Amino acid sequence: MAEMDTSGGGGHKKGPGVKKSKKLSTRVDLTPMVDLGFLLITFFIFTTTMSQPTAMKLALPKDTDKPEEQNKAKESGALTIILGKDNSVFYYEGILLPDGSNFKSSNFKEIRDVIIRKKQSTPDADFVVVIKPNEESTYKNVIDILDEMAINVVKRYALVDIADSENALVKVTEAANAGK
Repeated sequence: MAEMDTSGGGGHKKGPGVKKSKKLSTRVDLTPMVDLGFLLITFFIFTTTMSQPTAMKLALPKDTDKPEEQNKAKESGALTIILGKDNSVFYYEGILLPDGSNFKSSNFKEIRDVIIRKKQSTPDADFVVVIKPNEESTYKNVIDILDEMAINVVKRYALVDIADSENALVKVTEAANAGK
């Protein structure tokens, strides 16, 4: 609140018979303004909308009555992508043959063409991609391959642990490619 300071100025007279009038000084108390500031801050905090987190949308499988039938896929429509170290990508179609003759090496630039070719040659209901990162692949590689699934509009894909036989085949192929 505003106050009037009525204390005397204590000044000297400047002439004979001149009466000195009291000088009044004003002082503004800003304490209520602090309360108003906090009320405004509280109002703006409560009325702002919080930013929504961004997340990748996933298409989850439909529930079935029998759990053993839920995750079945045709061999002819399956494409398995294995992520290795140093941005290397390996893939095979269907089931991995015992001799490994359908096991192929690629990179992230070429894998999109492989996905597109497989998607075009397979009916949509049968097409599924199985992604298997090994222990030497990076988190960035997993995100990159998930981005490829979103770019190519692959609706059915799964992130699965790599089998020991596949991991051994990856290491053998990486060692052979390192020698070149």
